[in-house]
Amino acid sequence: MHWTKSIARCAIALSLGAAALSGGGQTTPVQATTQPVASISASAQNWWKNAVIYEIYPRSFQDSNGDGIGDLNGITKRLDYLKDLGVDAIWLTPCYPSPQVDFGYDISDYKNIDPQYGTLADFDRLVAEARKRNIRVLMDMVMNHTSDQHKWFLESRSSRTSPYRDWYMWHDGKGETATDKGEVPNNWQSDFGHSAWEWDEKTRQYYYHKFYIQQPDVNWDNPKIHAAFKDIIRFWLKRGVGGFRFDAITTLFEDPNLTDEDVLKDKDGKPYLNAYGDIALNDTRTNNLPRNHEVMQEMRAWTDTFGSNAFPGSRVLIGETYVPNIADLAAEYGTAEKPEFQLPMDTQVAFINKLDVAQFRARLADVETQIGDHTPLLLFDNHDNPRLDARYGDGVHDTDIQRALSTVLFASRGAALFYYGDEIGMKTTPPTRKEDVKDPIGVIGWPKEKGRDGERTPMQWDATAHAGFTAAGATPWLPVPPSAASINVEAEKSDPNSLLAWYQSLIRLKKANPAFAQGNDTMLDTANTKVLSWMRQAPGAPVVVVSVNFTAEPQTVYLSVPGSGGKTKTLLKTPGAPDPAWLGQFQLGPYGVYIGEVE
Repeated sequence: MHWTKSIARCAIALSLGAAALSGGGQTTPVQATTQPVASISASAQNWWKNAVIYEIYPRSFQDSNGDGIGDLNGITKRLDYLKDLGVDAIWLTPCYPSPQVDFGYDISDYKNIDPQYGTLADFDRLVAEARKRNIRVLMDMVMNHTSDQHKWFLESRSSRTSPYRDWYMWHDGKGETATDKGEVPNNWQSDFGHSAWEWDEKTRQYYYHKFYIQQPDVNWDNPKIHAAFKDIIRFWLKRGVGGFRFDAITTLFEDPNLTDEDVLKDKDGKPYLNAYGDIALNDTRTNNLPRNHEVMQEMRAWTDTFGSNAFPGSRVLIGETYVPNIADLAAEYGTAEKPEFQLPMDTQVAFINKLDVAQFRARLADVETQIGDHTPLLLFDNHDNPRLDARYGDGVHDTDIQRALSTVLFASRGAALFYYGDEIGMKTTPPTRKEDVKDPIGVIGWPKEKGRDGERTPMQWDATAHAGFTAAGATPWLPVPPSAASINVEAEKSDPNSLLAWYQSLIRLKKANPAFAQGNDTMLDTANTKVLSWMRQAPGAPVVVVSVNFTAEPQTVYLSVPGSGGKTKTLLKTPGAPDPAWLGQFQLGPYGVYIGEVE
């Protein structure tokens, strides 16, 4: 749902260009195909260690009933596509009942399905059909806040003596009297603009909301909150879900002393202003506090007590972990005695937001060497940030750049998470007029902050009306971008040179090649500032080397693998990339990729 560090929403206004993988230049036994491939990566118990996870924004994936809003039956309809793509699990952003202020992240009932998306029976059918295709369904678990229309908050707001009063964060104002509400308790701000405190006239106190006013934070100092969320987790586990992605999980606790946040200042000592016109603040007193770990240790222990009635093996817990450094990311895994997430998101790599070889090399090396024997979860995209074209593209080579980034994603060690439409190169398409904005943060922050509509447009299935997302006579909840005429699944699935074909080939390599499935990463050619190169090495398997040119010019790379004879076999490459018989010095074209096996 949320980004808790401003860098995660650093957008660069660029547009999508076009380029293609040359079929003649692709010399590989791993062809794009619709046939499934068995993973050799891990036991069923540890299925997630080399998993490919696909984020679905249900409103925008597939509408099955012509109301212009995507739904669960629409997702079920597209499961064969996801199977052919090679997906192991789908993460659904919230589809619970909600007033839809934040399009589902303001939850009013955690144990049901919003009628816009279907019914619990539809959900059960989705889980069952996904299971037939060996795909797990992961739910979004939002524990920082509820909707202000949730029964807990309605009760909490009813009276200061309500038994639910301490389920939320209520505080007196500064200088409050019987007739004057006083000032807000402190300077804390909502991540979505302005004060994080909202006055309630009926009970004459302020409540705290880290996000929208309609999303009051729950009180994790109350043991009843712990019990309530464990009951919610149990409800969905019993329905066969494969795990959860925990939203905004680093924001559960705040400084109990309500100390003001520090003001962020420039080199001249002047305060910064954020996208909403507020004085920018640090968030060290409302984010990433140590007690978050206690909650996740508890939830992991609880989840681990449930066997799976859908698949053998463990349920996976994924964390939305925007943390400032690799040490804090490592802490999100917990310890052997008190484990937390199997897969906290590595946002250190995800939001570099520029093609900087040195930064990529350093952060990939960090996650390879600084998290112990844990599994990385790499990603580049999600529903809260402009798509890859806007953050990494140059408007000319965008498809080539997306091909290069996908190579980093799938050819590195660990699990890989990507966002619907990445595989076909969907463009960020923000609204051009304030009156067209659906996302409230775009209304609040316009024009500097246009909101997140641009990365949430409907999935582009074909070149028909509304891109095959909904019926021809319907009105999709967000407009289908003009780019859908050429960027769509139907056009790309029949083109062996498409970005979709590249994704399929990479995912097959990730699943079928022993070095990709099980090997460690070691950086190569580390003095090179233009090309990122590394090798994957697993015991008893041939080494695989990967080189990715991060520039629009041809670049020279030198690869050497200690202890090998240096003879190579090309597995996958882009047009113009070499097909060397031996390792050594060779040249990669603009944004070129070479993947080879070393004998």
